[in-house]
Amino acid sequence: MNELGLVPKTSNLKELGLGNIDKAHWNLTPEQLTQTALDLGQGRLSDTGALVINTGEFTGRSPKDRFIVCDEKTEESVWWGDINIKFTPENFDKLHAKINDYLAGKEVYIRDAYACADDNYRLNLRVVTEFPWSNMFASNMFLRPEKAELENFNPEWHVVCAPGLMAVAAEDGTRQHNFAVVNFTKKMIIIGGTGYTGEIKKGIFSVLNFILPHEKNTLSMHCSANVGKDGDTSVFFGLSGTGKTTLSSDPNRRLIGDDEHGWSKDSVFNFEGGCYAKTIDLTEEQEPQIYGAIKSGAILENIGFQGDSNMPDYSDTTITQNTRVSYPIHHIDNIMVPSIGGVPKNIFFLTADAFGVLPPISKLTSGQAMYHFISGYTAKVAGTEAGVTEPQTAFSACFGAPFLPLHPTKYAEMLGAKIAESDVKVWLINTGWSGGEYGTGSRIKLKYTRAMITAALEGKLDNVEYTTHDVFGLAMPNECENVPTEILSPKNTWADKAAYDAKANSLATKFVANFKQFESAANEEIMAAAPKTGVTA
Repeated sequence: MNELGLVPKTSNLKELGLGNIDKAHWNLTPEQLTQTALDLGQGRLSDTGALVINTGEFTGRSPKDRFIVCDEKTEESVWWGDINIKFTPENFDKLHAKINDYLAGKEVYIRDAYACADDNYRLNLRVVTEFPWSNMFASNMFLRPEKAELENFNPEWHVVCAPGLMAVAAEDGTRQHNFAVVNFTKKMIIIGGTGYTGEIKKGIFSVLNFILPHEKNTLSMHCSANVGKDGDTSVFFGLSGTGKTTLSSDPNRRLIGDDEHGWSKDSVFNFEGGCYAKTIDLTEEQEPQIYGAIKSGAILENIGFQGDSNMPDYSDTTITQNTRVSYPIHHIDNIMVPSIGGVPKNIFFLTADAFGVLPPISKLTSGQAMYHFISGYTAKVAGTEAGVTEPQTAFSACFGAPFLPLHPTKYAEMLGAKIAESDVKVWLINTGWSGGEYGTGSRIKLKYTRAMITAALEGKLDNVEYTTHDVFGLAMPNECENVPTEILSPKNTWADKAAYDAKANSLATKFVANFKQFESAANEEIMAAAPKTGVTA
């Protein structure tokens, strides 16, 4: 075996079963990986120097093809079901052997990195990839050790990613040819049949969502976080498309991270060393931080180009709606170094309500915070997914159900305890529609959403009067600096008030129906926060 690059003394690919590979490229720089991808014909450069690649058949995660090995360590602790699908240790070993055989005689790319910016929770990783751009993604998204650290780097977890290896479902215990399997006992993730890079990132997120709450009494969160000039930390929960990355990238605040964090006794810390942002309809005007980060060292995934040029067309959905960019966090100017902040002063739950029902900002009680956290609501709009022709509700427990190995109530209980023991304010922000549902109303302007969040952060909503929403019981401020008063109560923005009442009750019914699965584990305070159905003003 020929080993090139920055090879640690701890390099032992034979232990992984990879002793028969041809060449191992260790810890190449982003520049080297970019050039390698170009030389192999696996990408092209954008006008700003970003590497543009196509992930192939899969342009997003495949939740039904993500598995967890069921063994002594996980059998009684993992929340088994449609999200966490059981996989046998025997099938894992067979698939692992298949990957090793597949990579024999090939060149591979190896990245030593770590997750968790707080040293008390640091998780050392070794990522082995078939493609150079997959390795560059790992370099972007995980935390990068100093050069001197690499000499004696000791990995705790391994990720092996071989998109070219296709599983055989009947033989391998998979659903189809692609797979991502987490083995907590062997501390290994194997990925095959898919080039979608997000499987690497979300695999480690799932690992931390087990280790931190289950073994280290620390809350793991699918959220972004930033810090103000006075050192106040804010956390933003939200599903894809709600504005989590956009709203946390605030030029007046320093970014801790845009997606995955831990909340310990005295800190909020980033799991990652980069950002993975959607680029659909990206403009410099709307999202200058993300736009400016797309330069040499960044990876653009599945985008189109403007004509025959190398200028990205961010409105092009020919390949997928889920166009993405990954970049190291230092591509953004205003960041926390290291990526750690104090205990949060404000928590924002973001939802893109396509029904035009929820207020653009409301203040939550502790019970409401728990209820909406467990619910994890947003809405899908027409045209974003195949078969979606009208707005649809989307509930994802704790705003990250696909990545939760434990039961959602475990995370909710931990959040509730955190809220109870700290002086934190919790807000529900609707970044969706006003004046009617999707197709009738209009999207709430980003500048208004930013103004509402700024007002909350600066304490300007502490002493204003509030009105209670008839159906959802939410406290809506009657005024907010730099925001038109008439949009603060959503019913006011609808021409047909009776139609609003009907839609509000319809959405409330869906909330209640979704929450039935959690009722047995919810206390009276949480249940009291449920919306009231059949209400008319």
